[in-house]
Amino acid sequence: MSAFASEYYLWLKAIHVIFVIAWMVGMFYLPRLYVYHCQVTPNSEADETFKVMERKLLRVIMNPAMIVSFVTGILLIIATGAGAPGTGYWMHIKLALVLAMGAVHGMLSSYRKAFERGENQKSEQFFRCLNEVPTVLVIAIVILVVVKFI
Repeated sequence: MSAFASEYYLWLKAIHVIFVIAWMVGMFYLPRLYVYHCQVTPNSEADETFKVMERKLLRVIMNPAMIVSFVTGILLIIATGAGAPGTGYWMHIKLALVLAMGAVHGMLSSYRKAFERGENQKSEQFFRCLNEVPTVLVIAIVILVVVKFI
């Protein structure tokens, strides 16, 4: 596996970056959809439109993008040995932040299911605040990856 990852390192890196971008687009957009979804009448035509948009964004874009990001990220760790003794702690912190991003993804998925059932209990303001969490996480992750200062 390591020989494969090393031989195709640049391709893995390109695929990883592409799918991370796709995942982050969804992570930034879905909470914004929830903000607007809170503003419509339940069981209205707009409510049904938001449900379709949210479901497709999660199932067609975000879930596959997250999975490919995780798989290629693991292969890149194998290929580079990042996080091994003597390479610093930046990768450990990055992985913790990526897991936090995955947890936010899971929360967004559960909120979509609540909207789908007509049981959303969260406010528009809650989703406006939640919309900032992926931004903060991705800023910290990018800084750790580029600067590797820890």
